[in-house]
Amino acid sequence: MSDNDNPDNPNDPPKTNRFAKQQLPRLEVGVGPSRKAAKDQIIERFEQKYIIHPRLVPQIRKYLQPFCIPDPNGKGDIPEYIVTTLQLDTPQMDLALAKERKMFARFKLRIRTYGTDANPNLPVFVELKRKVGGVIIKSRSKMKRGDYKAGMLLRPEEMPVLKSAKDNVNLMDFSRITRQIGARPRMLIRYIRESYFGANDDYARITFDRRVSYRPTRSWELPDERLADWKHWSAMDTQTGLRRPFAGYIFELKAMRDSPRWMLDLVERFNLQSTGFCKYGTAYRLESLYRGNEYTDQGENVTITS
Repeated sequence: MSDNDNPDNPNDPPKTNRFAKQQLPRLEVGVGPSRKAAKDQIIERFEQKYIIHPRLVPQIRKYLQPFCIPDPNGKGDIPEYIVTTLQLDTPQMDLALAKERKMFARFKLRIRTYGTDANPNLPVFVELKRKVGGVIIKSRSKMKRGDYKAGMLLRPEEMPVLKSAKDNVNLMDFSRITRQIGARPRMLIRYIRESYFGANDDYARITFDRRVSYRPTRSWELPDERLADWKHWSAMDTQTGLRRPFAGYIFELKAMRDSPRWMLDLVERFNLQSTGFCKYGTAYRLESLYRGNEYTDQGENVTITS
């Protein structure tokens, strides 16, 4: 397949990529944290998401080889790991609807784990992810899984004192907002992530997400290895979930300050079209459809079917 082939329908003529000659959005700031230091601090960055056909994945992997190194947290020849996220929201699902309504400033409250091991020494990340225009501002705190207790975010006096002062501040901020808006567990999101770092860049990340799935929940408990068989999860990377004529991968580029030249060339070479795909928003939409609602063309207008 050539670089300009249309994976939706190989018989269609090549599509023109109106983004190909444009740079990815960029953030003009002073010297920021390095790739290693950025992991547990407040991170400001830009993200671009794409839905790609599975046939493109091997070609993009090959293209990335001179510019990237595998994420050391990944396992196997293809560096993959499982990500599980507990999403919080208000009783009215305001955080999910903010995405549907394309609000300029919005945020997510989520608790994230990696892998399926319930070892009490493994990390749990409590994250507040804000989006203002095209800029992502993410603050998070890291704790041991053994220190995480169901419902403790509603009771600050029960929360552990973490080693890092920044982690403590971020955790208290997360708890304050959770209590202020009445947020509670609403959805679990799980997927397999293939991840790479830019080999010579201050902060550049590339991820492929597959087997993107969800399940509704009202529990503060974090899932463990007993749920690793995916039996009770509903797929999102389907034609219906992706709104595409194929089941595909969620491909994402993340960068700080100027986007690396090789990222821009990648977008042009593979004629990638950016999309605003949101895993949590998609889970909310699919669950709404499953429960008998219907979506209008405007997206946010959900009505009960008769």
